[in-house]
Amino acid sequence: MKQTQTAEKTEYGCVVVGGGPAGMMAAGRAAELGCSVVLCEKNASLGKKLSITGKGRCNVTNATDLNGLMRHMNGDARFLYSAFRAFGPDRVMAFFEELGVPLKVERGNRVFPVSDRAADVTAAMRRYLARSGARVKTARCTGIETEDGAVTGVRTDGGTIPCRCAVIATGGLSYPGTGSTGDGYDFARALGHTVTPLRPSLVELLSDEPLCGRCAGLTLKNCGVRLLRGDKTVYEDFGELLFTHAGVSGPTVLSASAHLRGEGEWMLAVDLKPALDPGELDRRLQRDFAGEKNRLFRNALDGLLPASLRQPLVERSGIAPDKQVNAVTKEERRRLAALLKDLRIGGLRLGPMAGAVVTAGGVSTREIRPATMESKSISGLFFAGEILDVDGYTGGFNLQTAFSTGYAAGTGAAGRAAEF
Repeated sequence: MKQTQTAEKTEYGCVVVGGGPAGMMAAGRAAELGCSVVLCEKNASLGKKLSITGKGRCNVTNATDLNGLMRHMNGDARFLYSAFRAFGPDRVMAFFEELGVPLKVERGNRVFPVSDRAADVTAAMRRYLARSGARVKTARCTGIETEDGAVTGVRTDGGTIPCRCAVIATGGLSYPGTGSTGDGYDFARALGHTVTPLRPSLVELLSDEPLCGRCAGLTLKNCGVRLLRGDKTVYEDFGELLFTHAGVSGPTVLSASAHLRGEGEWMLAVDLKPALDPGELDRRLQRDFAGEKNRLFRNALDGLLPASLRQPLVERSGIAPDKQVNAVTKEERRRLAALLKDLRIGGLRLGPMAGAVVTAGGVSTREIRPATMESKSISGLFFAGEILDVDGYTGGFNLQTAFSTGYAAGTGAAGRAAEF
């Protein structure tokens, strides 16, 4: 029901709810197209979560092509095709360069500011808002007003702001200290939209395996990783893995976590020697053992494994630790090679939502127009960013999604507002 008393007398073309990357992009884009815009952010400053992304460095995008983007997304990736095509990595990189943020491309096509300062990216977005003419207001949104199937205003703790369009860009549930507390999901549900089940993604995987705690702090730079559900491989990757006191993390594990959903026996199979096939690895073991025939097995893996992994692997191998390596049998050597190629870490479960990089699940993409991010059921209602039921792997794909969907929503909102 529409309120009669409002804190604002001016009707805006668009109110954007949420001052993260998607919200700032939407507000700036709508304003530069001539739409009167107010951006409402409940925090005292904009871009609080953006300023801590990438461990404070901010991986703004990934320097890949459209197909590369699509391959690195989860859920209904096809939904993002139009948004990525309109405002892809090349456009994002040019956007920040033009705003005075020089960029660099690192391993895996990850794009960072040359300064390695996420704060520079946030500052650039604020300059974009100021240049475009978007107004910024510190206010907590409490709901969206509609009448006859169309947006008429945004309720805030200071009253209702009349508007023709609203963009909900409130983020997800991860890092709640930055303001991502799930408000937007409640707004969407109240307006009749479906919110698919929410779960943490790009998050540490927890395990009770003693191996993890014993190796806590160890980073494996180049290893193969397979996520298994029972005997079925659900996801494969290659790269960095980090052991923690509670389980495993690192880029390969974070991306694997996006696929861990539902009940089942989840485990990781880690290939510690991906450059060697089983035959080559066996020959390597024979050479190593031949060079130290009288050495005890427990002391014979120095050249093969990091220090913290040696004792756990000796125990798992089933080979007597005090056995001389010249007495290790062919079958025992075969078992050791198999262990090095397929180290299992079982009992996996997702880490807490508060520590996740992104929230998986969200407003159903079936109910949103992909080219403009507008609701199919409510005229003038748009969504952008993490609130949508789309998420990507690590490497800049989630910020690219935020910028692309924010750009699409801002463009769509400006066009819709101009119709009045």
